[in-house]
Formats: sequence, C-alpha cells, structure tokens
Amino acid sequence: MAYYYKLGKIPPKRHTQFRQPDGSLYAEELVSSKGFSGIYSNLYHIHPPTRIKDLGDPEPYRSPLAKDYPLKQTHLDTSQVTETGEDFLGARKVLLKNNDVSLAICCPTSRTMDYFYKNAEADEILFIHDGSGYLLSQFGKLRIEQGDYVVIPRTTIYKLELDDGPVKIMIIESANPVETVKRYRNELGQLLEHSPYCERDIRPPQEMITEDQKGEYLMKIKKADHLYHYLYDQSPFDLVGWDGFLYPYAISIHDFEPITGRVHQPPPVHQMFQAHNFVICSFVPRLFDYHPKAIPTPYNHSNIDSDEVLYYVDGNFMSRKGISRGSFTLHPGGIPHGPHPGTVEKSLGAKETKELAVMLDTFRPLFLTEEALQYLDPNYHMSWTE
Repeated sequence: MAYYYKLGKIPPKRHTQFRQPDGSLYAEELVSSKGFSGIYSNLYHIHPPTRIKDLGDPEPYRSPLAKDYPLKQTHLDTSQVTETGEDFLGARKVLLKNNDVSLAICCPTSRTMDYFYKNAEADEILFIHDGSGYLLSQFGKLRIEQGDYVVIPRTTIYKLELDDGPVKIMIIESANPVETVKRYRNELGQLLEHSPYCERDIRPPQEMITEDQKGEYLMKIKKADHLYHYLYDQSPFDLVGWDGFLYPYAISIHDFEPITGRVHQPPPVHQMFQAHNFVICSFVPRLFDYHPKAIPTPYNHSNIDSDEVLYYVDGNFMSRKGISRGSFTLHPGGIPHGPHPGTVEKSLGAKETKELAVMLDTFRPLFLTEEALQYLDPNYHMSWTE
C-alpha cells in the first residue's frame, strides 16, 4: 500500500469536465484494482487511451518447467552472468516459478527500449542489483538506483532508460498485488512507528512526461504466455496529470532498518513486502544477537509448508559456503536446511554481519525452469556432508 499522491494537472473534482486549451475534453481514465474495491488512480490523457492504430500477431513468451527435477537443496550460480540478451524483454530469464510468483534475472546489453511494455496480469518488482537509470511510465519519471526495489503495479505502461555500466536486475512477478507488510500498518494504512521503513523511504515518480507528438508507438502487452503487439499513433505517455494510490514506486534495500534481539530473530522480522502465498524479506547489515551465549548463525529449519529462495546481493554470508554475489539458493519444503558444517562455531562471538540478500518464501512449491538448468551447481545438495 503506497500513500495518496498527485502529479501534474488534475481537475478539482473527479469525473467532471476538464478541458484542454483548445476547449476539448481531456480523456479521464480510472486505473483500479479488485474491480472498484481496491486502490486506484485517475489519469488524464490528451487523447483517448482506447484508440489503436493496428494490432500485430501474438508472440509466444513462456518459460517451460524442467522435467522430473528432484527434491533437493539447489544452488543456481548466476554470479558470473553479465549478459542474458539484448533488449529488456528478451533478456528476462525466468529461473523459478509457480502459479503465484516467478523469479528471473535480466542483464540486457541495450540500455534503452524502442517499445513500451505492459504486464497485464502480474505486479512486478525489479530489484536493481547493478545499474541505475530511469523508469519512465504514464505516471511520470522515476529515478532508480542500485539496491532499489522498483514496484510496478500490473497494467503500468513503462520503459527503462538505463545508464552506462553493468546492469543486473532480479525480477519478481506476482499474480496478486504486492503490498507493504500489513502488521506494520494502522487502520488507515499508515506505516507504524516500529515499521522497519516508512513513507519517507517510498519514492514515487517526480516528473510528468507529456508527449503529444504523432507517430508510431509500439506497446508489448504480456498476458497468458504471449506478448501482444499494439500499435498506436499517439504516445501512451500523453498524460497531463493523475492522482491516487496506485502507481510505481522505488524503495531501497539500504533504507530497510533491521530489527535485532538478544537471540537469533526469525525471518519475519526482515519482511519487506507481502503478496498472496509469498513474502519478500531484506537481509541487511546489522548487529548480531547480544545474549552472552547467542549463536549468530541461523538454526536448522524444516519448512513444512513453504519453499525458501535467497538471492545473495553482497557481503559475507556466514552460514553458507560456496555462495557468491548473484547466487540463488532454493531450500524446498519437506527437507531441513541449515548452516554449513563449521559455520556455527566460527560465528560465535561475532558482533555484526555485512550481508545483503533478498529472500522470497512461498507457500506453494517452486519449480525450476529449463532456463535455470544452465546455472545449476550439481553438488550443492551434498555441501552439508563433511
């Protein structure tokens, strides 16, 4: 849940006449969730957003699952991956997925997009592991930096303009809305005093983009394992203003304030977002537990109803061996996981950790895709055997 925000020019009252300088009406568009019961925004276009010039052929866009993959601890080593394709959509490589969520890596060689993109069926989170630039959308211009989670509600029309330099993005797609953590909000949706982040950390678009030139504008719309090609003779960025609660925003993992205790705290204290059937957590540099006999490493854990994915962003991961910056580990429900041999004793007396990681816990099993198999560490499941 973001907060109310407005940008550009809007009329004093919604659903009323709002005229352009030539006397014609601006075209109002309601972008709403859960029918008319969820969060929404009202957008004001120079041209009706319903008018199209042409419709192209659908393009298959799917990620087949790996067949007969066994139940085992899994390490996908993408630490050395610097290129996964040319453009933003072609470079998205889905590695893990189920009906609720998917995780992908994206290292495009192109820094711009010559088309617009809309995900019509999923919210997206772009975690900017490496790189910086701008997210351009009908809601305006949003600066994005290394370490940002960029939360993009479904049906947002956007493109990326990336700065020169290395780019690595971890992408999460959610079949249901991505929200801030419910237990950290009061009855009005405001983040509470003890929340590990607050509204000041949430960055909405800061500058309107109003394009009124005629031409050919291609939009690729993702739905049902296809990309649908829509051609317009006006830019979808023809807005003069908007207001509401539904819009893309960025929040940095570096602005997450860790919660610590005398003994080891469970992963929910690291939670950053929630969605139906999964949560996202941020592990950030923090002081360790301060009980005189505390054990800093996580204890052995058996998930009875969830799979756990860790994406290793930076720093030293004390409970793991053989893990690098850019690794994914999958610890599936049904078998225990825990610290690697020797790491428990080694951690005793440690005062702090510098690790940085993103964790995703799902409440339905995750499956590897065929694309993931090229990054597979074949011996990871044996790494607990001394």
